[in-house]
Amino acid sequence: MLNEAWVDFAAGWISGGISVLVCQPVDTVLTRLQATSALPTSTTNAGFHTVSTAAGGTKASSATVTLGPSAIVRGMISNFGVTSLWRGSSAMIGAVPVQNALLMTGYGVGKRYSGYHDEDGKNGNHNVLVGVFVGGCTGGILQSFVMSPVELIKVTQQVIGKSMSSATTNVASGLFSRSGAWKGLGATLLRDGIPHGVWFVSYDYAKTELTSSYESMTGEGDWKRTTTKEIAIPMVSGAFAATTAWLVGYPFDLIKTRIQAGTGHGVISTARDLVRESGGRVIHGLYRGFTLKLLRSIPASAIGFLTYETAAKVLSGR
Repeated sequence: MLNEAWVDFAAGWISGGISVLVCQPVDTVLTRLQATSALPTSTTNAGFHTVSTAAGGTKASSATVTLGPSAIVRGMISNFGVTSLWRGSSAMIGAVPVQNALLMTGYGVGKRYSGYHDEDGKNGNHNVLVGVFVGGCTGGILQSFVMSPVELIKVTQQVIGKSMSSATTNVASGLFSRSGAWKGLGATLLRDGIPHGVWFVSYDYAKTELTSSYESMTGEGDWKRTTTKEIAIPMVSGAFAATTAWLVGYPFDLIKTRIQAGTGHGVISTARDLVRESGGRVIHGLYRGFTLKLLRSIPASAIGFLTYETAAKVLSGR
């Protein structure tokens, strides 16, 4: 059991690192989009408000300015260069592998524990899914204490434009303060607890069902069967899992970003602000930027699970 847990940890570490490198540009744009209302403004001679270049460009408006993803990308590249799209990746590349390792370890332990107590020995049944859910929630809660200060550093870099060293110093100086390094921890726990249980249950369920359906349609020894089973099914299952998990957890991710960017003050208060900004439309307010989140999380989840499954097989000698 201990050896298997180390395999899960190592495979999760590898998959987390690869996911960050591939998907960080989308994450940078999403963070800026989520935090738009928190960005500093200045007044022009004509009396208009403009979002500063820290937001990725300038744009005039008679009210609050909301930049779209394409405008943010153009502004960032124009003002700071292409590499600015990977801003914040230094903090994430150091922490996400640890985060993913904790999550995958919880997933593997929960699945094996439930399977061990399963009399018929089959995977994908109710007992296994319960274990996977509990393992996912536990891993999600534990890694929140790693990711909350790290994401504060990332948001400080991506939104305010501070350097890695400056952002890290600011966060570290408030290590023992809820308004310092732990700003947004409550929202992070809500985002990473139950949603990660949903993530792993969705993945395991989809993988089991897809594998069962595909095996019933193909013959033994078919190389196409092996390729689909080892590559396509984990990726499709990972994409499905990301969608269901973020449907549950996205509002808390948005709230977390607002709090860490500086305008949010508490989960409930920030949620009310988001709804008010959207003209009273609850879904529109709490799911602002959701499409962009899926554009990042779906490939990240698909790549992450494929990498995890592949690395786990190599490391375990299967």
